[in-house]
Amino acid sequence: MAAVRSQREVWVNRAAIAAVLVALVVMLAPIYWITSTAFKPRNLATTIPPTVVFEPTIAPFVKLFVKRSQLRQPVDQETYDAAPWWEQMVLDGGEKVVRSGKTKKVRPSGYGKRFRNSLIVSIISTALAVSMGTLTAYGFSRFKVKGEDDLLFFILSTRMLPPVVVAIPMFLMYRTVGLNDTHLGLIILYTAFNLSFSVWIMKGFIDEIPREYEEAALVDGYTRIQAFFKIVLPEAMTGIAATAVFCFITAWNEYAFALIMTNRKAQTAPPFIPSQVGSGLPDWTVIAAGTFLFLLPVAIFTFLLRNHLLRGMSFGAIRK
Repeated sequence: MAAVRSQREVWVNRAAIAAVLVALVVMLAPIYWITSTAFKPRNLATTIPPTVVFEPTIAPFVKLFVKRSQLRQPVDQETYDAAPWWEQMVLDGGEKVVRSGKTKKVRPSGYGKRFRNSLIVSIISTALAVSMGTLTAYGFSRFKVKGEDDLLFFILSTRMLPPVVVAIPMFLMYRTVGLNDTHLGLIILYTAFNLSFSVWIMKGFIDEIPREYEEAALVDGYTRIQAFFKIVLPEAMTGIAATAVFCFITAWNEYAFALIMTNRKAQTAPPFIPSQVGSGLPDWTVIAAGTFLFLLPVAIFTFLLRNHLLRGMSFGAIRK
């Protein structure tokens, strides 16, 4: 009987491993597809069946960061010889493109500016949402607040409506006060949108930190604010890291507000990448290159916080 049970457990474990591997392949397939397309020549991006083995090129990234104009005829040899090596790489791919402008000078595309806007807005809004959410959650967790349940539900209710539902009223209000197409406007929106999530997540983490930690610190002469920064905050780093990752991902990927509230000055990368499809034959390698670079900050941010995400909630001196 024990042997049958042991054999059954082995098959269950094998089935679980197979299911995990299948799920992993399904989740990583789009990332592989985007990454491979970002380094493909344009003529191999849409081949059927897909080209798996190819010589990588950085030409899509060159086209992503430099404004270009399409020509009807190939460039002449003199223009080719005068072009820098990175532009010759694009021309070697069979594309009839030159640097845009009457003076033929290199002009950067809008992607670099949009990428920088995404970093500015996402980092600042995440820092504000996590810091204010942590302080608010600490207040709800440690003090008796009149109407606490109603207040928490009100905070949560701000998360219930999709952004696109309130985008038009917000656009009208922002236009009135002059916050349209500004970094400050997006930062306020993303902070408010992430604040409810931050409060609820951090309250759960702070509730798990024993009050005895702070009481011992207060007995030793610490003030309440000193006990918060020296005792509670280090213990809550796991929750802060997890909350920061989710808030950053939400702000980084947000599309509706960025599309409606911005135009040129403060527009972020998500609305800009689809605009590269254009009305003619789309260059999927450029779109894939922009998407690949867009994935990197989130991956790097999550990687940097991996130690906090994996460590325990507290150091385990006292438990309720």
